[in-house]
Amino acid sequence: MLVDNGSIYTKNITDFLSTKKIHYISLSYDDVLFEELGKFQSFILSGRRKNNKEMNATNSKIINHAVLKDKSLLGICYGAEILALTAGGTIRKMKTLQKGNSKVTTVHENPLCAGTIEVYQSHNFEISQLGKSFTHIAKSESCNYEIIQYRNSRIFGTQFHPEMTQDGLDVIENFLLL
Repeated sequence: MLVDNGSIYTKNITDFLSTKKIHYISLSYDDVLFEELGKFQSFILSGRRKNNKEMNATNSKIINHAVLKDKSLLGICYGAEILALTAGGTIRKMKTLQKGNSKVTTVHENPLCAGTIEVYQSHNFEISQLGKSFTHIAKSESCNYEIIQYRNSRIFGTQFHPEMTQDGLDVIENFLLL
């Protein structure tokens, strides 16, 4: 399931999934039915444009479901931030808006990427502290926690928008292969 939280980049995700012939259902966060989460093995949480309490509650419930049922989840930008918040981390407003391409370097071996990748940033909040259950996977010059992983699960967050660069699309594809 792709959860559309209102990001202007969500269409890039749907286009990529369609090109790869990946079967998916895209739902706006306010159309998600919690009693139907069991039908899905994997979740992608998109970025967002504005803060919304209902959106935060919905995404937290999806994250908790993925943790409890050992399902795959990829939180993108806001999706990574709400993942960190749901599992004991913190976020903070950045001094400057991060917008444009940047380099992200892995600091811990993982199934999504290796070495340095080029990604697209579009955010003014960042994960500032990880909860005890997270592994720090990658960083950039502007953000320490560019990729995080919940325990040794298939639950990841990317502070950047992987749907906007080829290296990022490779991250999404690797996630889908988990």
